[in-house]
Amino acid sequence: MSHIHDTPPPSSPSLPTSISSPPSPTIIKPTELSPKTLRRMLHHESDVLIVGAGILGTALAITLARPPHSRSVTLLEKSLKEPDRIVGELLQPGGVSALKDLGLEECLEGIDSVRVKGYEVIYYGQGVEIGYPGNTVGSQRSEGDVAGGKNLRREGRSFHHGRFIRRLRELATKEQNVSVVESTVTEVVKCEHTGHILGVQCLNSCGKNVYFGQLTVLADGYASKFRKQYISRSVVSKSRFWGLELIDAVLPKPLHGHVLLGDGAPVLLYQIGSRETRALVDVPEGLDTASTKNGGVKRHLREVVLPSLPKCVKPSFERALDEGKLRSMPNSFLPPSVNRFPGMVMLGDAMNMRHPLTGGGMTVAFNDVVLLKELLSPEVVPDLGNTKLVLKQMEKFHWRRKGLTSVINILAQALYSLFAANDPQLKALQLGCFRYFQCGGQCVDGPVGLLAVAGLMMYILHPTSDSGTAIALYTILSFLALLSTNRNWLTTYRIVVVCSIPCQVLLRHSRSKNIFHDGSHPAGAEAETPKKMTLVRVNENPRQMGPFG
Repeated sequence: MSHIHDTPPPSSPSLPTSISSPPSPTIIKPTELSPKTLRRMLHHESDVLIVGAGILGTALAITLARPPHSRSVTLLEKSLKEPDRIVGELLQPGGVSALKDLGLEECLEGIDSVRVKGYEVIYYGQGVEIGYPGNTVGSQRSEGDVAGGKNLRREGRSFHHGRFIRRLRELATKEQNVSVVESTVTEVVKCEHTGHILGVQCLNSCGKNVYFGQLTVLADGYASKFRKQYISRSVVSKSRFWGLELIDAVLPKPLHGHVLLGDGAPVLLYQIGSRETRALVDVPEGLDTASTKNGGVKRHLREVVLPSLPKCVKPSFERALDEGKLRSMPNSFLPPSVNRFPGMVMLGDAMNMRHPLTGGGMTVAFNDVVLLKELLSPEVVPDLGNTKLVLKQMEKFHWRRKGLTSVINILAQALYSLFAANDPQLKALQLGCFRYFQCGGQCVDGPVGLLAVAGLMMYILHPTSDSGTAIALYTILSFLALLSTNRNWLTTYRIVVVCSIPCQVLLRHSRSKNIFHDGSHPAGAEAETPKKMTLVRVNENPRQMGPFG
């Protein structure tokens, strides 16, 4: 139910004088409420109706309710209990900056969050530290910046997902223009004559209810029940992350995210509290060692993954495995789509997903809210009931968000294909990538600026920061020595072709960077589609692709 409009229960019979009675609840008279609040309470009408009180939905509700927007917002969530998930626990520096832009940085406090300074990539036991890059010229210093010589180093944060969501929801309930309602949305309500979306129908403890909004936002997450009605693309999932919570783990590099690379799929390790560390093990579909006939995932973790971990991590990993608290989440990919339905927009994981390897999902969500704060401002859209104007702004939103999200989406898929490689040619590129990181300096700052999406878009879009091209060329030069000792020219040719993959991806990105600023896009340009991602599919035959894919 809404947090502001429950009628107090009837008074209880008089209690014995020896027992102190609890204080009487405060009764809010209708005359003390604003017209917008009364409209939400009595008629279930609001300017904005948001389905899903997750990362994006809650942040958007608070943002649109605060001045200068001051919109009336109803936020619907099927369960307001603190969620318990194994993803959404690492916020990159770009996400921290966006959170501060939204005035929500206090959500990171009081939840035992951990500072994240960068990554430690461990390749077959060899480690290389990759710190987050510093600020660019002209960028503002934030509380998350750390002095490092003449530069300011950015920091991310990691935490328990549920605690962070709880803090966001607490802020939402304190907003006068927001009503938070625990209710299960069952269907979308449309106008029979125009087809415009008017709101949603819900089911809760009081029975069925209908809520109306000038703009309905569907942000019901990765398992959205409404996605198929409005998005034609299908979600692609080829692996799952199996998660464990390690207690008092000793990490090779504290305050860093760890990416462990070896014969199998990648393993991620990062602190989520002063004592807790999250371990995420990628298990591809159809993996023989994780099959039921071979003992299942738990046996795979014990016999295949555990021996490959750093020695200092093994004891806590084994203890967590013995406790048996093993959970999983699908690793999904869904390219973004333009919102074309009058009266409704679909946002968050319901509309766009990428592999969680790079930890970029929450950064995308908060930056989307920052952009919507601008595009749906009262100066631009005085009336959210003007569906034509809202659709026009949402088309701008689709193209302008690419300046950040295309970097995250492409890299997430490409890096997973590289780091989970079981193909000899991609293994060669994987080694070249690691050797490039070992060079340090700009060889580290460039890639991690992309990997971490630290919010330094001036840096990322600079023509000299095509780190993927440099990695590919470094790999090519490293393996040209094969020509003098190995006469298998086909193998060498395939290595060169595979090494061109990041060059093609990043060059295509840089050529289209004009769409990131003014909201326009080249004629015939389309949103990212799975077809583009064929450039990095592990099972692709480079011989058939040709040198230009």
